Order: sequence, then C-alpha cells, then structure tokens
Amino acid sequence: MIPQAKLERVLDRFAAIEAKLASGDSQNFVKLSKEHAELAPVVDAIRSYRDMQRQCEENVALVEDDDTDADLKALASEELAALRGTFEELERNVRLALLPKDSADSSSCIIEIRAGTGGDEAALFAGALLKMYTRYAQRQGWKTETLSLNESALGGIKEAVLSVEGNSAYAKLKFESGGHRVQRVPVTEAGGRIHTSAATVAVLPEPEDVDVELSEKDLRVDVYRASGAGGQHVNKTESAVRITHLPSGIVVAMQDEKSQHKNRAKAMKILRARLFEADRERKDRARAAERKGLVGSGDRSERIRTYNFPQGRVTDHRINLTLYKLDRIISGEELDEIVDALITEDQASRLVAEETID
Repeated sequence: MIPQAKLERVLDRFAAIEAKLASGDSQNFVKLSKEHAELAPVVDAIRSYRDMQRQCEENVALVEDDDTDADLKALASEELAALRGTFEELERNVRLALLPKDSADSSSCIIEIRAGTGGDEAALFAGALLKMYTRYAQRQGWKTETLSLNESALGGIKEAVLSVEGNSAYAKLKFESGGHRVQRVPVTEAGGRIHTSAATVAVLPEPEDVDVELSEKDLRVDVYRASGAGGQHVNKTESAVRITHLPSGIVVAMQDEKSQHKNRAKAMKILRARLFEADRERKDRARAAERKGLVGSGDRSERIRTYNFPQGRVTDHRINLTLYKLDRIISGEELDEIVDALITEDQASRLVAEETID
C-alpha cells in the first residue's frame, strides 16, 4: 500500500499551484504552469487509485458483514475479485508516476557520435548510427538538425553532432549513451572475414537558456578560415568559430556553415548542452550511480550494444536483450523496441528501490 502521506503531499502541492495560478502570479507563471502540467497526470492517477481503493473497501465491508444478504455478499465478493486486479494496476501506475523524475527528461537533446576503433569501417558504422537516430527521431515527430559533420573518405563520419528537438526526446534517448560495437564483413575486405569496430555515442539534454547562464567574460571566441578535406568547402573569409569556456576548459569548434554567425550559434548550443550535463553530474552523483546500477552510466567507454550483421542480431548487454531484426533496428523503424525495454527495466528497478524505502 502506498503511504497516504506521500499522496497527500502531491495533492497539496497541486492545490497550492492551482491557487497561485488563479491568483495571477505572473512572476512565476511559466514555472508554475510547467509544474502544473507535470503534476496533472500524477494527480489524475492518484484520484483514480483512491476511488478504486474506496470501492474495494466498500465491497470488503459487505463481504465481512454478517448482516449482508447472501446473494448481495456473493455479488460483492465476485466484484471484489475484479476490482482488486484493477486496483493493483492503478497502484503500479501511481508508483511509477511518483518515481523521482530526471529534471531533464522533458528536454530536447543533442547526440554526439564519434567513430572509434576500426578505421574506415568504424566511420561507416558511425554514419549508420547517425541515420538510425535521425530516422527514429523523425518517426517520433521530432525535429532534427545536424549541427556538425566530419565525414570520412569512404562516406562514413569521423564525428557528428545531431540536435533532436521534441518533448521528452532526452527521456527516450538518454540510455543510448555508451559504446556501440559492430561485427560485419567490411566492403573493403576481400577475404570475407568478419571485423569488429566501434563508435561512441553521448546523449546530452539540451537546456533552455534559463538553465545555463553564460557570461561573455568566461568565453574566448576565436575565428579562423574553415578548411575541408582536399580543399573542399574552404571559405575565404574567417567564418569558422572556436569557443572556449575558460572556467571549465570545454572547447567547441564549428565550421560547417559559411556564416560566422550561424557557426557561433551552433557552437553555443553545443557548449550549453555540455555545460548543463557537466553541472548535472556534479550536483547529482547519486543519479549517475543509480543509472549505472540500472541500465548503464552513460559512460562512452562502456560497451552497451552489439550489432552483428552476419547473424542479423542486435544485443543490448545491459538488459540481456537480443533481437533478430537488425535491418529494421538500424533503419530506425524498430529501435523503439530496445528503447522501450530499457525504460521499462529502469522503471522496474527504481520501483523495487522505492518499495524498499517505503
């Protein structure tokens, strides 16, 4: 049974927010509206749970009352069995709704992909991951933009940065951080031998401007002429931008656009995301430790998934899930099956932890 005091705290907070919004508190309107929207489904779940709890208690009273008519007692007993099944489901829904939220879950995100060991084959695999995430995001109805792209000679990518804008994009994609490994016969391999190569993925929540305050005095901005492979896309003007955040030492360089203004805007977007995530990790080491114990820390050095092309399988090592539908996953069509399994495992593990505390 969920402690009633925990439910009362949520209901009291929701009532207080509604009162403040009704009073015309314009100073905190945006913040209060956001919290109201987040709590509304939780409150609905609590109210449904309590209503079902009341119905169960009423039926139990009828069944246990010696003065209850035999036919009515039989009817109440039969109804109680059905109500208890619904009650257990509603109780689980409330427990899930009450789990501590990652404050960044509702955010958009930035995905950084880098080719690892494996040379040209690793770069081709990194390119396939970029397409997978782009197509998956588009199927979710999210907006994508490639902020940075460093291509390899054979059409792969050495490094790419993808912006994914959409509600809860970070919540869905945050468990993609880590090392991804591919096993396949490279197109350049004449002997037909299977090679193993890798790429790393980092998923960062994209903060709102109010989440990260940047002072110009903390930034060193250098501009220079862009350079490309073989002299391609070389600008004659100083359009490339390198921004160094002096307190942290984080450096972001951008030269994909011909406009210095656009390069600066993209670099600032990536810098904000990296600073936001670094600050989150400093403030909440417990969260990072919890994630590591559940479905992974997000550390890029941690191998999280293997894509085996000869066998047509994808294995996520954190939850021991193997699916024989590699083509549909790498195309982004059925990546949802892995994403949903990771979220479910995370929720189940955290539910067990919360129930132990209760």
